[in-house]
Amino acid sequence: MADKPSFLDKQRAKYPWFDHLMRAVTRFNEQHGDYYAAGITYFSVFALAPLMLVGFATAGFVLARNETLLADLQTAISDELPGGFGEQIGELLEHAIEQRGTALSIGLILALYAGLGWIGNLRKALTMQWGITPPKLNFITTKISDLGVMAGLFLAIGVSLGLTALSATQLMDFVLSPLGLYDAPGVGVAARIVSFLLAVAATWLVFTWVIAKLPRYPVAIRSAVRAALGMAIFFEIFKQFGQIYLTGVMNNPAGAVFGPIIGILVFVYFTARALLLFTAWAATSSESMELAPVAPPEPVMINMPVVVREGNAVAAGIAAFGIGAATVVGLSALRRKEPQR
Repeated sequence: MADKPSFLDKQRAKYPWFDHLMRAVTRFNEQHGDYYAAGITYFSVFALAPLMLVGFATAGFVLARNETLLADLQTAISDELPGGFGEQIGELLEHAIEQRGTALSIGLILALYAGLGWIGNLRKALTMQWGITPPKLNFITTKISDLGVMAGLFLAIGVSLGLTALSATQLMDFVLSPLGLYDAPGVGVAARIVSFLLAVAATWLVFTWVIAKLPRYPVAIRSAVRAALGMAIFFEIFKQFGQIYLTGVMNNPAGAVFGPIIGILVFVYFTARALLLFTAWAATSSESMELAPVAPPEPVMINMPVVVREGNAVAAGIAAFGIGAATVVGLSALRRKEPQR
């Protein structure tokens, strides 16, 4: 008698979306999603320092001969970042201006090395979630490809940051003030909703690029776009909690020292886990599974057992012949003794 389906099996048969979710979670676990998320976190934090060094050095060249712009920027940073974190960033800008040439040279070398390691690990992790083992490519070809993909990713991030720079206040200043609707009831809430939707749209662009273009394997674009939308919504909501956390920990001296780095580690890790899970969701959609290559069956080895018996083969043959001859003679004698009818 066949086993009855379990409650979970019944729910998967009843709700296709739930079955899809279970396939995604299974793929995430089978492809060691937590392990790769930890690797992405390590390489992200490792690459953060040289990238910040390059950023500060670039800012140093821009601000070296513009004291007014430097003062305005330091004031804006101090107002936006809670606690003493803004003042620390302002001091780093002054040091970056003084050492901008050396910082830029060292930062570029370190950023290139760390960035290629980061993008290589990220591409491998995403490829594994599609159920495909990354192909073995030439080292030089792989690094050139990773460099091009990293440049495209940074371009997408730049466009995203440009769109998310439109805060609710800026929307009200540039759009509503000329129309005389700045103080209209409900305008503030509407402006915050619009700014959130703009942030989601910008982040959607980035994660679409990441899920669709970073794997070393052609993927179903439609599934990648849908997964990127879910990831963008999650990311923007999670980012709001991150801002609340950062505001809370910066209000005490211990939190000001250790809070930011711990917050960065937690934020990057859970973002990486969510990204790999949404990628697994895209990889386990119906259209993606139809396009997935079918692996050839494993080779089968046929074993023909050979039994070797020890002993004298000639003697065994003579004995077998003797037994056979005796059997024939015995049967013939029996026939001769049978009465004739």
